[in-house]
Amino acid sequence: MTPLLHCIMRVMDLKKYIGTKEFYQTTARIAVPLALQSALMSCQSMIDTLMVSWIGKVSAVGTAAQIDTLASMIAYGCIGGISIIASQFFGAGDDKNLKRCTGLGLCLVMTNAVLWILAATFFGPAILSFYMKDPAVVSDGLLYLNISRFTLLFSGCSFIISNMFRSTGQPRIALRISILTTICNITLNYLLIFGFGPIPALGIEGAALATMAAQIIACITLISYAFYSHQRFIGSFREVFGFDLNFVRPILERILPLILNETAFGFGQTLFVKAFGYLGKEQMDAYYVGNQIFNLMTFIIYGYGNAVQILLGQKLGRGEIEEAKQECRQHIGLAFVLSCLLVTFLVLFARPMVSLFALKDPSVEMLAVTIVRVFAVKASMRLYNFMIFCILRSGGDAKVIQFLDSGLEWLVGLPCAFLCVGVLGMQNIALVLLITQLEQLVRLVLGMRRVYSYRWANDLTQLVS
Repeated sequence: MTPLLHCIMRVMDLKKYIGTKEFYQTTARIAVPLALQSALMSCQSMIDTLMVSWIGKVSAVGTAAQIDTLASMIAYGCIGGISIIASQFFGAGDDKNLKRCTGLGLCLVMTNAVLWILAATFFGPAILSFYMKDPAVVSDGLLYLNISRFTLLFSGCSFIISNMFRSTGQPRIALRISILTTICNITLNYLLIFGFGPIPALGIEGAALATMAAQIIACITLISYAFYSHQRFIGSFREVFGFDLNFVRPILERILPLILNETAFGFGQTLFVKAFGYLGKEQMDAYYVGNQIFNLMTFIIYGYGNAVQILLGQKLGRGEIEEAKQECRQHIGLAFVLSCLLVTFLVLFARPMVSLFALKDPSVEMLAVTIVRVFAVKASMRLYNFMIFCILRSGGDAKVIQFLDSGLEWLVGLPCAFLCVGVLGMQNIALVLLITQLEQLVRLVLGMRRVYSYRWANDLTQLVS
């Protein structure tokens, strides 16, 4: 083969990764509202951290939030699995089973919320002490946890209804309600943490109350609008909860690995906090600030990834298998561009974003800046990895995701963290974080191999009669 012919063939091969104008418009129509909603959710968490940093309670809220992290990850596994099925039922025009997806999702997230509320009620001090031994941090964390635990009921309900809007191609509705929730959260945070006029300053308890109130408002608004607008995924009590084992069994068989994966992954994420906690409060203050900034910027990752899952899921539900495979390749090309933009932003704006937080020690502030730049490395691979997971989820390839996600976290990431801190005695959390990114690299290599096998391209609507 001549060099010229070889070059032409490579260029033609690259065209598989470039979509049409319609492809980018359709992706943007779904991804942009999802990304903005994800940004608003991350913004609420960042605002909590920002405002409590002004009263010196960053580690307390961050440690108490580990329970919310665990509960949310399990809820995400439940809802992510339901969303896969729901988007395919929507694509197939099956409204009867679409309504049942709403009911099954509500049952799963409410059960999860109740279990974690009970855990926080009876084992709260033990759970907080597991992550941080500092008595002051545990004491302040309990003040936050005793209120915030009830938020799980309302956030779980909001999460499932919001995702049903997404699965039916209406992300803008959930976005508008997220804007309302964020405004309420910011306003109530300021009023209840610092006080205003007759409203007393409640400090860390005010932050918890503000978050819960904002979630209650979001929950009521989402449910009310769903009924008012006669959404296809909403119906009578019997229509929504009238499912039997013939409906539940095949769905749970597909989504149970996702639920187990998110449970294991969420607990693993909190174990990173356990490992880093040995480095002391100052290192953890820097970590929590850096992590909040990273989480804020992941709106691109989660917004785009969820859009990929919805779009591919709808194609698979309509039986358009080859079209889904081609669109998958185009998403891989688009993800490369987005990852470059995300890394560049995090590296360039790390310092001004960290300066928003009231970190009184200059060395802690510089460490937080370094951590954000390390997270830029993570972001470059995390965007690709999450896109891979969403491609595999669109066709129900859950068992492989379980290995790639939580499996590699426990086999690679966590051993690296505990080895660096506990055995090698490293004291710089930024260096430890950088080493643990080996997990993301291994995940990326193995995940891309699975994507190109196309074993994920399945029509799941055939599972339920």
